[in-house]
Amino acid sequence: MTYYRPLVRSGEARPEGALPLAGGALWFSEVEVLARNAPARVVPAGLVPEEDRRRLTARRASIAGLDMSSPQIMGILNVTPDSFSDGGKLDSAETACATALQMVADGASILDVGGESTRPGAELVEELEEIARTAPAIAALRAKTSVPISIDTRKAAVAMEALEVGASLVNDVSGFTFDMALAPLCAQAGVPVCVMHAQGDPATMQKEPTYDNVLLDVYDFLSDQVDRLEAIGVVREQIVVDPGIGFGKTLQHNLALLKNISLFHALGCPILLGASRKRFIGTLAQTADPTARMPGSVAVGLAALAQGVQILRVHDVAETAQAVRLWQAVR
Repeated sequence: MTYYRPLVRSGEARPEGALPLAGGALWFSEVEVLARNAPARVVPAGLVPEEDRRRLTARRASIAGLDMSSPQIMGILNVTPDSFSDGGKLDSAETACATALQMVADGASILDVGGESTRPGAELVEELEEIARTAPAIAALRAKTSVPISIDTRKAAVAMEALEVGASLVNDVSGFTFDMALAPLCAQAGVPVCVMHAQGDPATMQKEPTYDNVLLDVYDFLSDQVDRLEAIGVVREQIVVDPGIGFGKTLQHNLALLKNISLFHALGCPILLGASRKRFIGTLAQTADPTARMPGSVAVGLAALAQGVQILRVHDVAETAQAVRLWQAVR
């Protein structure tokens, strides 16, 4: 199999033959051609096969009403007692709602509500407990804001309750491999989804993760899952993909994915990056405290935007929004 990674650039001065990336302001005139058993090479974008070129260039449909031609910020709302960065801080629907509304005021265009920690080593949360954490927070939010709300869950029962009280997107860190009832539920409900790659589950994922080729292995998984979701009835244009930074990856795996994240545009779907405050940022920045990793998180996010990533999932909304505005102004 051959893979095509666009070498993304910005600016009004474009060479002849440059192609728009995902229908937005960024563009590419060359691609890196990748294969498992051949050296990488760079070729003009015009040599990319027609179907692959169409997926790389086609304008992305809106997701939950959000324009995918502009960067979108997803605010993280963990209503859990044990999340790696902010566990236990949002211990009631009222506290969670107030925090989320501040995120919206700070620049979040979508909110991601999760009731099960997915930090390395985290244990499974029972469905009823996860529902009790998430559904009241989503209901309280929906009563006070029209901003789209994502439910971060692996379980169909949790997603169903969340959708009933106002969630509008399902974000599954297992890539729809944990609960086989979740994908059909999303298809029936007609809601957009985010499919993420993870090697193993949170309890075991950081125990010596290995890949033949992390970039291509993650791409193949996401490609297969997007095809499976489409076959079940989820509209392809309503599928977001996430390479799953930190989910069964070493530092070097994470860096390989971040350096080459533009490859995932070849799936024809918007890309979400969830790298905020992750351990690899602390390792590189020599910052053990997750709450002190905002500068590194923003740096990684801007690097991803320069490769055309459409959604940044972050803890530090105000700081990220300010950085994105300046990045857009000087780009």
